Amino acid sequence: MNRLENKVALILGGAKGIGLAISRRFAGEGATTWFTSRRNEELEAAGHTLEGNARALRADVSQLSELTRIVDVIRTESGQIDVLVINAGMAEYATIDAVTPAHFDAIFSLNVRSPLFALQAALPLMKEGASVVLIGSVTDVIGTQGYGVYGASKAALRSFARTWTRELSARGIRINVVAPGPIDTEMMQAASEELRSGIISTIPLARMGKPEEVAHAALFLASDESSYIAGAEICVDGGLTQV
Repeated sequence: MNRLENKVALILGGAKGIGLAISRRFAGEGATTWFTSRRNEELEAAGHTLEGNARALRADVSQLSELTRIVDVIRTESGQIDVLVINAGMAEYATIDAVTPAHFDAIFSLNVRSPLFALQAALPLMKEGASVVLIGSVTDVIGTQGYGVYGASKAALRSFARTWTRELSARGIRINVVAPGPIDTEMMQAASEELRSGIISTIPLARMGKPEEVAHAALFLASDESSYIAGAEICVDGGLTQV
């Protein structure tokens, strides 16, 4: 079943980890799938693993001019954007006494400012029935030591989803959030066994999630199967924040 057949999807930050899993799933479900990364090597590696109509775009999505360029390319090549997934983001450890203006600005620039202007740039190509999926984090509702600025940036993204739902519902554009918990990406795989065990001990399902499990949720929100869901947050966290 091709749930995204005849749709055009743009995944910002779609060449590794969770983003790559989303790109792979969307392309497999029939979408013309545009995916971005700042790094050529990531785009090349991703391209070897993707089947279907997947198209790579090298871009630094923290730059407004790059967002405009991406949308211009898609306007010329595909003519529309039916699904926008905003996954590009960053996390950096810093407790309150170590936070610097540079740390704050870097995180909020990519995690908050960029999604706002990415959606603004994409809106002219989005018609009724379009879906926006924001990749947030369960840190928007829990306090994680050393990740206060990151958590605040994801809480801002969650707030945007509510406001944008109000503003864009009349145009038939839905905004939703997927909030992953601990996911077994390369970063987590590089962690010590002690750290991994400590994290897993807090999760009711007693394991970390897989990138593909986040992609399943993103696909649901991108597809017409979720046509009556708007402004919502789906937590893919093994029950961590739910019980």
